[in-house]
Amino acid sequence: MLIFVRIVCVVVGYCFGLFQTAYIYGKMHGIDIREYGSGNSGTTNALRVLGKKAGIVVFAGDFFKAATACVAARIVGTVFFPDILYPMILWAGFGVVIGHNFPFYMNFKGGKGIAATAGVILGVLDWRIMVVCLLSFIITVVITRYVSLGSLIVVSLFLISFLALGLNGMIYSPVTHSAYSGDALLECYVILFLFASLAFYRHKDNIVRLVNGNENKIFEKKD
Repeated sequence: MLIFVRIVCVVVGYCFGLFQTAYIYGKMHGIDIREYGSGNSGTTNALRVLGKKAGIVVFAGDFFKAATACVAARIVGTVFFPDILYPMILWAGFGVVIGHNFPFYMNFKGGKGIAATAGVILGVLDWRIMVVCLLSFIITVVITRYVSLGSLIVVSLFLISFLALGLNGMIYSPVTHSAYSGDALLECYVILFLFASLAFYRHKDNIVRLVNGNENKIFEKKD
């Protein structure tokens, strides 16, 4: 039964992830966003190709579709499955990222899932993790102007901060108010490792460019 619950969370999350904000916004403006810029159906490419307004709209759409899926999982989990509440939230969020990155109706060519992951971070509702991830992203992007680097740092710190808090008994169940432990906590670590692994995989080309020093910078003017 509980395995089925997890599968449902992933499937429902995937359905949320199929709402491709950048693709829809681009079509509303007469283009297929995947044919321009980096070819990525996500916030950064929308920002570069269609401007700041597009970037904001796309980020908000991708962010809130993930947050909504996580909130839905939280509501159901709180009522019916409190012992696996956090795994349910994270599985739903991971499903959103998979749907965003690999939408079946777009030949599995979507985005990279960072805005959606940000929505999952909100869905976890831990202010400590939110502050760490938000500040690290802002500082990294302001200093380096590399959105890809900031994104990879965020997904890494999502895992690291949750791991650190969990190992120190500082992840509490909102239902029982006791510290999360045992298999449920370990499952959360595994899911967050999958988040980070997928993000690094989707950014493999960016990583090569970062290493070679020719990665695109945000708001960089082209000659």
